[in-house]
Order: sequence, then structure tokens, then C-alpha cells
Amino acid sequence: MSQRRVRKRPIAEMNVVPYIDVMLVLLVIFMITAPLLTQGVKVDLPQVTAEPIEESNKEPLVVTVNGAGELFLNLGDKADQPVDEQTLMERVAAVMRRRPDVPVLLRGDKNVEYGAVVRAMALLQRAGAPSIGMVTETPFTDNRR
Repeated sequence: MSQRRVRKRPIAEMNVVPYIDVMLVLLVIFMITAPLLTQGVKVDLPQVTAEPIEESNKEPLVVTVNGAGELFLNLGDKADQPVDEQTLMERVAAVMRRRPDVPVLLRGDKNVEYGAVVRAMALLQRAGAPSIGMVTETPFTDNRR
């Protein structure tokens, strides 16, 4: 009985098992990180990167809403004293009549209720401010650029 020697031919197929493992690991990583990326900016809105407003030679009219919801206006010698809503509207309306192109900015404390900032915006619009800019602080680290 003569045995014929069977010669094994090399297999020319690519082993894809390691690539499937890597793909599954990447899939899990993307599934975990994708919801974190779509949530966007934190609720602390004053710490966002924003484009600066065009600089003008005019001093802007700045209304501030502090953490307690009190309103402040940067006019006169009592800029550090809170004003009531009626006084704010009267003073802003007077400024808008004299200088209708003055920039109006609103600074809101990050701990103040959202409604207090919206109420201040409504007061400024009723006083005649055509547009209102929001003042924010640039965050310490910004990895998006």
C-alpha cells in the first residue's frame, strides 16, 4: 500500500477576527461618548465661547441681574445700587431717545433664575432697545479650537 503524501497548501485568507474586535471596541466607545457630545454646553451659560461684539467708541448701556434677581444699571454715580423695574425702564428709555444707536448689553449671574433674565430683556425692549447683547465669560479651558 503506497501512501500518497498529501501536501498542505497555505491558506491565503485574511484573519479578520482581530479587526472585528477592534471595531467592536470602537463601537462601544462611540456609543458611550456620542450622547455626551450631543448635550452641548453646560447650563452655566455665562461660561461659553462667543464671538465678541463689534467694538464701537460708544460706551454701552449695561444692565446687570445679580444672583438675587436685583437689577443694576451702569448709569450715573449710583451704578452699584439696585434699581426697580420702573426706574430701569425710564432711564433706559431716556438714553435710547438721546442716543438710539447705543449698544445695550445684559449681564446675568449664572445662578439667577432664567425668568429674571428674560424679564430684564422684556423691560429693555419695552424701553426701546432694538437689540440686546448678552455678556458672557470665556471659559478657562476651551478644547474645541
